[in-house]
Amino acid sequence: MSRKSGSRSSSKRSKKSGGGSNVFDMFTQRQVAEFKEGFQLMDRDKDGIIGKTDLRATFDEIGRIATDQELDEMLADAPAPINFTMLLNMFAERQTGESDDDDVVAKAFLAFSDAEGLIDCDVFRHALMTWGDKYSAQEADDALDSMDVDDNGKIEVQSIIQMLTAGGGDDAPAAEDTA
Repeated sequence: MSRKSGSRSSSKRSKKSGGGSNVFDMFTQRQVAEFKEGFQLMDRDKDGIIGKTDLRATFDEIGRIATDQELDEMLADAPAPINFTMLLNMFAERQTGESDDDDVVAKAFLAFSDAEGLIDCDVFRHALMTWGDKYSAQEADDALDSMDVDDNGKIEVQSIIQMLTAGGGDDAPAAEDTA
């Protein structure tokens, strides 16, 4: 029985300390390298922790104004300061299946939208080709071809959310057919 409890406490210790090396086993070396590159881009003050000023600068770079409340909510998602290992743990926790929850998809696209609910096509194309699983130019063009782009090069965020999710997310307009 002491063996069992010893095993349990070391398991708890791993979870509290950020998961140890096992989180690195969940991703390929290439994925870890991409996460590291993204982390380094976001860690503007190079202190090894992504904080509020780092997040604000990242949002500013993509042309999106984030409120203090939004930034605080993002940081509150992490149980501890966001160092690289914590960031990997956060990604690992969310990687539970083949697809994301609809609200996660909606929030991801809403992060690119402006106050009018529009996404700048050029900014979005750049993001697709720069971060995460990087799209090739052709893949980015193919993705954008499946979206309705207006004459000003803007995409209505709600149309994308409705296209990709079952219900269109929390902010989706109500269906007009009430019969």
